[in-house]
Amino acid sequence: MGSLSELLAKEGFVRDNFNRKKVRFNRTVAAPDHDSISLPIYICRDRKSIDVPKHKKSSSVVSSKGRLSSASRRSDEPAIDEVATKAVISILSGYAGKYLKDKDFRDSLRNKCQSCLVRRSNGLSDNGVFANMELGIESIEKLIDNPGTIKELKMKALRNSIGFLTIVAALNSKESRHGTTCGTPNSHLSACAQLYLSIVYKLEKNDRISARHALQVFVDSPQLARTHLLPDLWEHFFLPHLLHIKIWYHKQIDNLSDDCSKDQEEQINNLSKIYEDHMDMGTIQFALYYKEWLKTGGQPPATLPSVALPSINLLSSSSSRRRRSSSFGNFLHRAVFGAPIEKQASMESDYGAMEQKEEEEEELCLDDYDNNQQRNVQSTLSDLRSSSSKPDYTRFLPCQTLQTESRFTRSSSIASSSSDLTRAVSSITTSENLPECETAIRVITKSWLDDQLIEKQLSNPSVIEGMLEVLFASTNEEILELVISLLTELVSKNPANGKIILTLDPRLEGFTELMRNSSLFLKAAILLHFVKPEAKQMISTEWIPLVLRVLEFGDQTQQLFSVRCSPQIAAYYFLDRLLTGFDEDRNLENGRQVIAIGGLSLLLRRITNGDDVEKCKAVSVIYWCIQADGRCRHYLADNLNPELILALLVRGKEVDGNEIVFSLLVELICLHRFEQRTKLFDKLLKGLDCLNTMQILLVSLQKATQEKRPLIATIMLQLDLMGDPLKSSVYREEAIDAITEALDCQICNENVQQQTAKALLILGGRYAYTGTPEAENWILKEAGYDESLEGGFHGRYFIVQGSKHLNEDDEIEHWQRKAAMALWISGGEKLLRAIGESIGYGIPCLARASLVTIAWMSKFVHTVGDGDVLQSATLSTLIRKLIDSLNRDNTIEERVLASFSLLALSKSSGFMFEISEDEKMAMVVHLRNISKVTWTAKRLASVITGSPSRRHSGV
Repeated sequence: MGSLSELLAKEGFVRDNFNRKKVRFNRTVAAPDHDSISLPIYICRDRKSIDVPKHKKSSSVVSSKGRLSSASRRSDEPAIDEVATKAVISILSGYAGKYLKDKDFRDSLRNKCQSCLVRRSNGLSDNGVFANMELGIESIEKLIDNPGTIKELKMKALRNSIGFLTIVAALNSKESRHGTTCGTPNSHLSACAQLYLSIVYKLEKNDRISARHALQVFVDSPQLARTHLLPDLWEHFFLPHLLHIKIWYHKQIDNLSDDCSKDQEEQINNLSKIYEDHMDMGTIQFALYYKEWLKTGGQPPATLPSVALPSINLLSSSSSRRRRSSSFGNFLHRAVFGAPIEKQASMESDYGAMEQKEEEEEELCLDDYDNNQQRNVQSTLSDLRSSSSKPDYTRFLPCQTLQTESRFTRSSSIASSSSDLTRAVSSITTSENLPECETAIRVITKSWLDDQLIEKQLSNPSVIEGMLEVLFASTNEEILELVISLLTELVSKNPANGKIILTLDPRLEGFTELMRNSSLFLKAAILLHFVKPEAKQMISTEWIPLVLRVLEFGDQTQQLFSVRCSPQIAAYYFLDRLLTGFDEDRNLENGRQVIAIGGLSLLLRRITNGDDVEKCKAVSVIYWCIQADGRCRHYLADNLNPELILALLVRGKEVDGNEIVFSLLVELICLHRFEQRTKLFDKLLKGLDCLNTMQILLVSLQKATQEKRPLIATIMLQLDLMGDPLKSSVYREEAIDAITEALDCQICNENVQQQTAKALLILGGRYAYTGTPEAENWILKEAGYDESLEGGFHGRYFIVQGSKHLNEDDEIEHWQRKAAMALWISGGEKLLRAIGESIGYGIPCLARASLVTIAWMSKFVHTVGDGDVLQSATLSTLIRKLIDSLNRDNTIEERVLASFSLLALSKSSGFMFEISEDEKMAMVVHLRNISKVTWTAKRLASVITGSPSRRHSGV
């Protein structure tokens, strides 16, 4: 079996010679024949002293005739099966370990299980099942709450817990697994029991058994386990194996969203059921696979489960052609997590990784170097992460003898002579013999480390091309690292060298292969970061998963000769290019791919663990993901700690992060479910340490640019509305003043007006599930406009929300009433004047947003009574702007909005008495033109003419 890093990260694509127009290196190397085994990518997390996923090298010596010989593994190297098994056990039992340390997690887990243990049929006997479960849980919790329990008593309590829980777990027998106990599915009871059995064995320090019980939870009730009991563990451990199904499902959903057929809802329901069934089936298969692995004492089962895609396919034919149906799942898994490691049958080719070594002071010498036979040599790499000192790259250089260290030093210095360098450069540029070119790389490396004045000589395009040829053709990872380091040095000193590299590999095909390399992908990412490719050169669909892997593993600075750089800096650069550098459609597609393969959870971890600069970069990526698929904001609202956002707002000015943080915050508050929205507001209002959230926002508002002020003011106003709108508030006054100023079309440019329009629509308080403001659609529906629109609106509403959320409409309307009161009372004449001006003179989007705003404000105008504002000349001016909006020059929607507002205001103000007869007749004519699409036109016309209101009864 191969090494752990290969199990985790190697991409499973045999390194072929780089496909170039000029084929320099002709080698006959047999492709390895492998038995595959695959582990999730995160198994190598938290391992100590690793630069990349740690593994040992068994590289081969390749002769000019293609003969291979394998170097034996060191005797003190731990068996890979043992290492991988420990990793699996650590991950699985780690969740049980979290139960012992985290009280919140304990309470959460108990609540989750209790929700599954509700008696649904009280008249039936449960045979003590519920009592046994409760006793088992209480016994465990008492042990944890009293850590000083005498050892004998502790062991007795543990044995009792195991006895209680085993009785419940036995419900998953063949005879009873599909039955119920008092109306509760036996599978649910058994899964909860298995979960607590895992915790009990963790208390006994029997991690292997603990891990097996954790896996059994997913066997007994896969859907309950992955969606309710242990969703985080499932996402981290099982989802990587099943990503192809998830992406397939989202593609089907996207395809259906463009389908306006009547049975769309039924299709979605059927598709969701198929998706859930396949996820459950795959979860069971991999849970049994890993359980069998742990049972056999470290030897993984021979066959890795394979979960095929569902046979149903709603994708377009072009999409289907792009997807390689039979291998799609395996390809995606390889692209994201690395291919399964495979056992060599013939040992004719070995792409083993670099051997790690802990003893930094030990100088290593390479095997005998024989240039006449043109053989590759094998060496070992020191563990760079474990040392802060400058790495000794001379260990890569060939030894002429193995007698003494001094002779190694003298022979290395000979290779740096001027004549040797000249011959090496000549070989790199002209030779078609790969081993000879690899030897030249060693000589050039020694010369570079001795004297960097040779930079000009190496910056020649032909030399760089020769290095790239070796980089894309060689399978010797020592040589690959040397070339990467040399090129990084050259590009860092002269960016023009990066342009040469991009000219030679314009589609980054060679770099894509390098990024798949399990040992060197972090260093390759740094080189490519210095090269600075544009988005148009990163067209492969593999880039997103490859870059996310760099972000996942790149938490340690890499050193490439004198260049020190964090791979995560490179990852964020690539993500920025991939999410913003293409046309809009491709940008959105890439953003959806980040979401589909679990990138959001990784980015949330980086926001938690990174420094302020990285946090802001992660926030930026998350923001673009929301633009790609607004539905993800609900996941983010539940999982993103608002304190981190507030901290960035306080310190963001230092890292130029304020604007993007506010942009993300604006997106997060546009939540479809009102309950989720208010929960987020409550979290935000808790503040940051001793700092008040509203004060943070007020300071930010005062320092913000004109473009950002209306959006910050909107956030402030919505948080303020969590209180009493009738009580005075300096924050409310400041927010409304900022919005009023932004409505002044005479002093605000087009960008400011666009942001103000967005702010006004957000204030409407109604959003689609994707986060799109829905206040306009809601008003048009209230006005009875267009039956087809109304039907479509209800269709989307039903699919997204479901019947249990229908009562939220009342809560949202109550919220809008509070917002309208605040605007009427605190905004007063100044706000009304600004809205009227923007309707008449604003850019189209702002004029329309202003019409929407006054429409929903006027719906609640009765809440302010007979205040002075309703009798003011300012309101009369606004009303005349609304009358002008009835003109046929405006869109039908704008005219409906205007008629809705005028009708509502006619009940609370006396504007009708101020309108001349000619104006009234003109209004009636305009209203008749839209009377067929909205009842408000008929009702308002009847009010104007004094006709009986019964005319509306026929609408």
